[in-house]
Amino acid sequence: MWWPSDHPGRDRTRNVQAVIPVITPEQMRSIDAAAADPADVLIERAGAAVARSALRLLGGAYGRSVAVIAGPGNNGADGRVAAERLRLRGLKVVVHDATVCPTELFGFDLVIDAAFGTGFRGIWQAPSVGDAKVLAVDVPSGLDALTGVVADGTLAADVTVTFAAAKPGHVLGGGPDVIGLLEVADIGLDIGEPSVTIVDRSDIERWVSVRPRTAHKWRDAVRVIAGSPGMKGAAYLAAAAAQRTGAGMVVLSSPGIDAVGPIEAVDRHLPAFDWADAALADLHRFHALVIGPGLGREEHTVPSVVRTVFESVVPVVVDGDGLFAMSWNDEGTPAFLSERKVPTILTPHDGEFALLTGSRPGSDRVAAAERLAESCGCVVLLKGPTTVVAAPGAPTRLVVNGDQRLATAGTGDVLAGIIGALLAKRVGAAEAAAAGAWIHAESATVAGNAGLVASDLISAIPAVLER
Repeated sequence: MWWPSDHPGRDRTRNVQAVIPVITPEQMRSIDAAAADPADVLIERAGAAVARSALRLLGGAYGRSVAVIAGPGNNGADGRVAAERLRLRGLKVVVHDATVCPTELFGFDLVIDAAFGTGFRGIWQAPSVGDAKVLAVDVPSGLDALTGVVADGTLAADVTVTFAAAKPGHVLGGGPDVIGLLEVADIGLDIGEPSVTIVDRSDIERWVSVRPRTAHKWRDAVRVIAGSPGMKGAAYLAAAAAQRTGAGMVVLSSPGIDAVGPIEAVDRHLPAFDWADAALADLHRFHALVIGPGLGREEHTVPSVVRTVFESVVPVVVDGDGLFAMSWNDEGTPAFLSERKVPTILTPHDGEFALLTGSRPGSDRVAAAERLAESCGCVVLLKGPTTVVAAPGAPTRLVVNGDQRLATAGTGDVLAGIIGALLAKRVGAAEAAAAGAWIHAESATVAGNAGLVASDLISAIPAVLER
């Protein structure tokens, strides 16, 4: 698949595999060591893949010139093989040793950064390359392949060619800012069943089904408990998003006040205090509960949220102030959620993650989300430029098609409503969270670039689902 690197919000990976795996540098070293083919064969294949990518990037070979910065390891060997193959195609190629590379490489059409790969931990200052395009081998030298931390002096690439699988650093932290278009090349390595994958359109097509012809309005019903004085919009956004994602019935409550929701939603009154009994009374009629957006953090709200979540007989999406309640309650930690018999999805941003765990996620966001998921027996959707979805016993999924347009008030409420509707449509909890994040991000692309607000996403959801 092809994800243009210059289109905000679009997928940024070229790959021929049905699943886009993500493996850590340490896992990659083990895979290399266990490879059936000798190292020199793998290097030849990798170098050939780099050469093919270089020709695509240049638009052909005639009259083109290339500088290759080659380091001492396998990364440099890949670059040297690519250099030789490009020479055979008639390009002018100059190879520079990374340890003594000039500070300026001007006058070339392309610079291939094969200086240092995923294991590099030193300091290296990339040369100035003028107007040349840049192709990175495996990672741009200076990018941490595990965390996405970008060192000073890293040369941003137009294209990065990696092998067998993407690395976490390609899609986390500052990685997306320096890799350009990511191409995943198959060089014959057996990576087994990946524990981390990137979500793409084909996943959504597999997970999200069309409503059957015989469906009725209660078949995919969603209960939403959200909103409070001054935060009524959060309830509206969550309810409207659930409707646009396919919920046949949405019943909305904002405890103690009249809820403000779409005209098609049912407003069901809940008291301001001790409302858990009323909320649970007919919850069995629904197929998902969304609780927490804009609900408030008053002391009297917390026990009702905790009890409603814990005793809910349907899958629950806990978002916003609901996450605060999971943290500040008599149970002490969200670990009590592991006793629930039906799925729970937590949707924290970094600050809410700190409330739940005592600290922010840190640079290894995949590991952080996985730890929280294991400790509470829940699906964890850790929001960010790359969204991480972790669940006990399931692959961790990365959603990479979001961008800065989603960093505006209310978009999280929309996401909660989307996920709630997917749960009601019988999508598995981990898949509902991942698909919801993908649909949410894709809706920003459909809605447009300038001045996007959360309600724009709601209007775009049907168009995304139609695709």
